[in-house]
Amino acid sequence: MRRAWPWLRLVAAVGILVALAWRLGADAFLDGLHAVDGRAVAAALGIGLLTTVASAWRWRLIARRLGLPLTLRAAVSDYYRGLLLNAVLPAGVLGDVHRAVNHGRQAGDVGRGVRAVVFERAAGQVVLIALGVAVLVTGSVPVPVDVPALALPAAALVLVAAFGSAKVRRAARTTWADARTGLVNREVLPKVTLLSAAALAGHVALFVVAARAAGADAPLSRLLPLVVLALLVMAVPLNVGGFGPREAFLAVAFGAAGLGAAQGVTTGVVYGVLALISSLPGVLTLFGGPAHRSEQRQVLPERLDQPREHVPALVG
Repeated sequence: MRRAWPWLRLVAAVGILVALAWRLGADAFLDGLHAVDGRAVAAALGIGLLTTVASAWRWRLIARRLGLPLTLRAAVSDYYRGLLLNAVLPAGVLGDVHRAVNHGRQAGDVGRGVRAVVFERAAGQVVLIALGVAVLVTGSVPVPVDVPALALPAAALVLVAAFGSAKVRRAARTTWADARTGLVNREVLPKVTLLSAAALAGHVALFVVAARAAGADAPLSRLLPLVVLALLVMAVPLNVGGFGPREAFLAVAFGAAGLGAAQGVTTGVVYGVLALISSLPGVLTLFGGPAHRSEQRQVLPERLDQPREHVPALVG
């Protein structure tokens, strides 16, 4: 089943896209490709730079608190590479996996390197979920959503983690200890929350650019709730390069909002193309050597929960 799961996800994503094409026609997809112009490309690259720097900075804060050396320059470079790999490889997370393992190996602690990336990504998702819940509570979305049903999978995961094997419980204790050091504390959490909000604002802005390029002229008060929930739907691990559930949701949501299901699909396609374009600077990092790594090969304490006077080189 483990070997079949990636193929099942691929088949499911392709099935979603085929169903949309059969129901709405191929024009909805082709229009999305034709709608990408020079202004949209420039906006994607500019917004992508801002969101990548904010996300990389968030990762650097957490990693350094865990005692892993990481400069902002290296973090931005690695983050761009991860975004590109996420966009072009199956599953949509392999770039993050590579970033986590590669940094962990360079720092001499793969486990903590992986946890740093998990914490960094989770922080962004928590801010997105909080905004999504706020959107649902306000009732500004014309699509009926069963919130308790959405909460069931998360609750099941919590129960599995809490009552799983002894190995799982030990891993959970280690993860929580690192989380308290690297994220859940008064020094780091406010900064990470602010950077996560900045990155989320960039993703929302890129979606608005995509909607406008696709011809959606609805006011932002109607468009933004749909955009926020579309970003949440993108977390569903059934996609081909990000395409699949996003377009299905936008077709339903735009149709229910009176904006047209076909335009929803077109908006999703434009966003997918612009997101790929925004990650293209990652190509420059694929062939780069390890030269920029030397600047972060410094000896750090095992953990940064030691007294500040013991680590003067890390202040600032």
